[in-house]
Amino acid sequence: MNKLCKALVLDNEVSLSVLDTTELVNDAIKIHNLNEKGAKILGGLLTACAYMAGCLKSDKGAVSITVKSGDGSCSASVSGDKDGHIRGYIDGAEGGLKGGSMTVIKDDGLFRPFIGACELKSDDVSENLMQYFHMSEQVETAVAFGVKIKNGKCVAAGGVVMQLLPGTHEENMDAAENLMQNFVHAADVVEKLGADGILEEYFKDLCGKTTTYFLFPAYKCNCSRKKIEGVVIPLGFDELEKIVKEQGEVSVHCHYCNTDYKFSERDIAKLFGK
Repeated sequence: MNKLCKALVLDNEVSLSVLDTTELVNDAIKIHNLNEKGAKILGGLLTACAYMAGCLKSDKGAVSITVKSGDGSCSASVSGDKDGHIRGYIDGAEGGLKGGSMTVIKDDGLFRPFIGACELKSDDVSENLMQYFHMSEQVETAVAFGVKIKNGKCVAAGGVVMQLLPGTHEENMDAAENLMQNFVHAADVVEKLGADGILEEYFKDLCGKTTTYFLFPAYKCNCSRKKIEGVVIPLGFDELEKIVKEQGEVSVHCHYCNTDYKFSERDIAKLFGK
């Protein structure tokens, strides 16, 4: 089961998140027929999105992460909401991420969305996410995520995030840094212990004095035929009828869930009450 565990530790000065997103990545592998490289890149981004979605405050909150390699050969996008519905897709994973940029859009449903960006340091989502938090949000954040693939299946995905809160004392900064050394090979630790086991093994004493929150992210797209109808209708009856005559149908593809929505001539007429 996918799980995100959140707590305040080290005198309530450090935010701790522990994730197991193995099933989330396996769902993405099945939906998009991902190879190992694609699964690792997209799986890392889905894990990052699950973490960020778990930090949203508003019920209407949403977050998206988009990465593009410098040479344009690879791009990926993931998004999630306060309910933990996470989805994503990747194009051109074969060449990996060669430089480029990461853009994050956070919308807590209250004010204008926050948009932040940073350069990609590597294929490693952990490094890129730390860079993003440092450059765009000015929050010191340690991230250790990993995705482990065997025989086309994800056997472990997830990791640990420790984020310093304002006013963190130096001794607690050092303690957090020392704790993060246990997750250099994050996927191996997740495979061995899972999220609950990581809490028990490394954070039991620290979490014993505070409330631990559990969230359960899942791969779920928010598209529907009704929503796609709302996309097609503005094209107008004449334009849609023309497409049907030329192509036999109107087809709209959702990249996130790899679903094609098809509209026949009869479907188009029905949309416009004809």
